[in-house]
Amino acid sequence: MRADLPVVPDRDTAREWLAGELSKPEYAERESLLVRLINWLIERLTAIDWPSAPLSGPQVGLVVVLVVVVALLVAWLVAGPVRLGRAARRSAEVLDTEDTRTAAQLRAAADAAASAGDWRTAVVERFRAVVRGLEERVVIDPRPGRTAQEAAADAGARLPAQAAALRSGADLFDGVEYGDRVAGGDDDAALRALDAAVVAARPEVAA
Repeated sequence: MRADLPVVPDRDTAREWLAGELSKPEYAERESLLVRLINWLIERLTAIDWPSAPLSGPQVGLVVVLVVVVALLVAWLVAGPVRLGRAARRSAEVLDTEDTRTAAQLRAAADAAASAGDWRTAVVERFRAVVRGLEERVVIDPRPGRTAQEAAADAGARLPAQAAALRSGADLFDGVEYGDRVAGGDDDAALRALDAAVVAARPEVAA
C-alpha cells in the first residue's frame, strides 16, 4: 500500500470508533432513523469477513475509511441539534429557597468579593442582587429556582428599556456560574451599571 494512503482501521478499531461516538449521552436522548442507521452500519462492519492480515488493497481500505467517515458524519448530524438544544437550555438557578439574603446584603457580598479581586463571586452575587431587588420591588414575583434566563425574560417584559442588558447579565451569570467563563473587573462593572439602571427604572404596568 502506498505511504500516502490513509490508515485503514481493522474491524475492532472501526467498531470502537463508532461505538465510542454512540456511547455519548446525547444519543440516548434522540433515538431516530439516523441512529438506527449507524447501528446498522456497526452490524455490517461486524458481519464483514475481515482478513486476518492487515488490509493491503487500496480500494478496500478506502471503502472502509469512507464507511467510517460517513457513519461518524451521520452521528454528528444526529447529535448536533441535541447538543445545541441542550446548550440553549442551560441556565443556572439564581436564588434557591435557602438564600434569604436581601438585595442590599447581596450587593455587600459582591462588593466584598470585588475588593478582594474575586470577580467570579462578585459577578454571581451582583446578578443575584439585581434579581432579588426586582423581587423586592415586585417587578417580578419571588420564585425560588428561577433561572437567570427566566429572570431576565420576566424582568425584561416589565422593563423593556433594560431587556437587552438583562439578557446580557443573565448570559454573563450563566457563563460564570454554569460554564467556564472567566469573570473580570469589566464584567462586575457592567453588572453594577445594570443594577443601577434597573433600580432607577420604572416598570411598565403588566397588561
